[in-house]
Amino acid sequence: MANGSDRSASRGEAALTIIAPGTRVVGEIETSGVVKIEGVVSGAVRAERQVLVARGGVVEGDIYSAEAVVGGRVEGAVHAVDRVEVQTGASVKGDVSTRSLIVQEGGEVNGLINMTSANTSPNLAEK
Repeated sequence: MANGSDRSASRGEAALTIIAPGTRVVGEIETSGVVKIEGVVSGAVRAERQVLVARGGVVEGDIYSAEAVVGGRVEGAVHAVDRVEVQTGASVKGDVSTRSLIVQEGGEVNGLINMTSANTSPNLAEK
């Protein structure tokens, strides 16, 4: 298994981490790839590429990523360098900081919105 992961990393493919339905993670998650949350995470989530909170997924903490797609519920700030998408039926209860924001009809953002430029991107290393 470890060799397969090494080969994927050497080809430049992003690692995919899935928090499955019925799973609860207490603490921070940090990855260089993509995190898909179908369960519950109580703590900050940091992913260099993307954080995807699926329908039914919950994050009770801040998100730091290049891109964040929210289909479930986030109770914390969302800091995404490039893009945040809040899908129909999803909610963010916290501030959003990004270059591009999409809120589909029926999606909710309850917090301050800070549209950043390339020169003032959120810092993924922030703790």
